Amino acid sequence: MNTPRPLELVCPAGGLPALKAAVDNGADCVYFGFKDATNARNFTGLNFDLPQIREGIAHAHEHGCKVLLALNTYPLASNQADWNAAVDRAAELGVDAVIMADPGLMAYAVRVHPELRLHLSVQGSATSHEAIDFYRERFGIQRVVLPRVLSLAQVRQLAANTPVEIEVFGFGGLCVMVEGRCALSAYATGKSPNCNGACSPDAYVRWEQTPRGMETRLNGILIDRYADGERAGYPTLCKGRFTVNDETYYAIEEPASLNTLELLPELLRAGVTAIKIEGRQRNPAYVAQVTRVWRAALDALAHDGEHFAVQDAWMAELNKISEGQSHTLGAYYRPWK
Repeated sequence: MNTPRPLELVCPAGGLPALKAAVDNGADCVYFGFKDATNARNFTGLNFDLPQIREGIAHAHEHGCKVLLALNTYPLASNQADWNAAVDRAAELGVDAVIMADPGLMAYAVRVHPELRLHLSVQGSATSHEAIDFYRERFGIQRVVLPRVLSLAQVRQLAANTPVEIEVFGFGGLCVMVEGRCALSAYATGKSPNCNGACSPDAYVRWEQTPRGMETRLNGILIDRYADGERAGYPTLCKGRFTVNDETYYAIEEPASLNTLELLPELLRAGVTAIKIEGRQRNPAYVAQVTRVWRAALDALAHDGEHFAVQDAWMAELNKISEGQSHTLGAYYRPWK
């Protein structure tokens, strides 16, 4: 019987220090974006200019690490040229793959830069093998990043019915919406995360200390209120506390980090190719810590998958940096199904 190949570890890089932290702590791939709206983490202080990209690519390739560029937002008719130019830059820079969601941009890449390896972004919302194969047949997509709404059984079914490599999220923030279709941030700010590249754009975010506690607002909308000593999270509508029928609670989604360490043997058997760590908006220390833990876990899985067990030390390290200081298996594990 053939032994499944090891899972690739794909780590976030919101800037050059984070990229180096990921590479130096054992990432197989790093993913990053340009300093503009062509990527879905378009925040002030994040992302790369051209000199930083060249230095980052050189550092990664020196250590045998692949570099993936996220061009995963949707251009409009008025700015299509900017996204096309981003594809041109990606080809010139020599990245190992480009992560895309927009079919028109894929068509441009295939026509002008047929040598570019293309991955389908989670923003593409492909949740069936028919959808994945549509992108493979028309644009030569070689890998798909699955949305965080699928159960393990659904992931297994997809992998069994398409030759496209499967990448899944393994750790980091959750998204309550089907990726690529979120309208909550656009409703509050008028800026679509799918076109402008930022969920809760920082220009609309406010923290204010009041007699009732620290209040966080998005374009004037009260998202949450924190007691003294309580860590104030970044204000996104889906993870706010709201009053419903006289009860105040996380009405849409409670902050928690996806953590699939215990599912690694099952994900490998299901045919998954790569595990993705969310967090391009997080600092280099976070990237280093998460990468180090997941590298150790994947190495243990590759060495003796039959006896793989999650170590307490790994969980202790991840507990320190989990959103809301709690973990969940997300949609992968649905006990009611």
